[in-house]
Amino acid sequence: MHVKLKKQKIQDSLSKIQSIVEKKSIMPVLNHFLMDVTESSVSILATDLETAVKLPLEAEIFESGKTCIPARKFYEIVKELDDNFEIKLSEGWLKIRSGRTNVRLAALDASEFPVWPQIGQALQINLSRDLLLTAIDKTLYASGEADARYVLNALLFEIKDGQLHVVGTDGHRLAHFKAPLNLASEERKVILSKKSLNELKKFLSGTENVSLQIGKTHVMIEMDGISFLTRMIEGNYPNYEAVIPKAFDKQAIVDRELLIASLKRVSVLSRERQNAVKTEWSEDLVVISASDPEIGEAQDELSIDYQGEPVCVGFNAKYLMDALERITSDKAKIMMTEPEKAVYITDAHDTSFVYECVVMPLRL
Repeated sequence: MHVKLKKQKIQDSLSKIQSIVEKKSIMPVLNHFLMDVTESSVSILATDLETAVKLPLEAEIFESGKTCIPARKFYEIVKELDDNFEIKLSEGWLKIRSGRTNVRLAALDASEFPVWPQIGQALQINLSRDLLLTAIDKTLYASGEADARYVLNALLFEIKDGQLHVVGTDGHRLAHFKAPLNLASEERKVILSKKSLNELKKFLSGTENVSLQIGKTHVMIEMDGISFLTRMIEGNYPNYEAVIPKAFDKQAIVDRELLIASLKRVSVLSRERQNAVKTEWSEDLVVISASDPEIGEAQDELSIDYQGEPVCVGFNAKYLMDALERITSDKAKIMMTEPEKAVYITDAHDTSFVYECVVMPLRL
């Protein structure tokens, strides 16, 4: 194997795979990426056994071959090189030469690298990059971090009735994104981990169109020559349609940015564990307050458009701000019933998709 590589191109690619490559693994090869050089192309492949990514590289090819290269060390070496460089494999050692700089790095045999899973017969869906990225951004925040119910540390992707549904929940809040798909497709449910979706976002930024191939155990995402493969999570996702309330007798239309700013000011003095704030909703006004006996108290008022009987509702301020920050329009619609029942938040004006969030209140 012998190629000449462009420093900036491979440095960008290596930076994107660093968090996929396992740092602490009983399989040393997972600390490496596979470089595969054919007569006409060069690619690198990284995996943690749950997620795998294959990236094309621009290169001048002198000799084909493949080997496993230590991901972190090679990345650190490349960052410090002055210019483009050549790499050559010789007797298990990777020789790196750039100008007067010469480095020799131990490599592993390519046969040790895990085999790229075959996805088999798959359902293919073509999407715009913006649609997929928007769906992930508007729901991923609501998924769990380290919940014992593993499916909550993930997003549900559901295709039905010509629409794409994406859902995230941690049991205290739920975010739902819905948009039409320009295809008549069979119904399908897929659960993908939060970690893999955070990795996917890094590769979506530079693409336009995306192809999803949904197999029996894996999902493959193809984007501008990049192949991203992730294993589906097995389990039963909560019935999100049953969680989203349908009837309300109280409604507030609020300026999204003003309400977020007010919550930030007041929550500075909230009790840290629950980040609790009290909201008192009445005609034309919401009063937001927080207190901690050991620190002090804060109160803020905001003009709103409100319909219904006055009500007092407690919130985790962070949960409420997270939901409001994903609202697309300038104003948010907040709908309520009783103080201890789920609160529904959505855009006050129509958008090309539906974003809705359910937040469970706190007992005051």
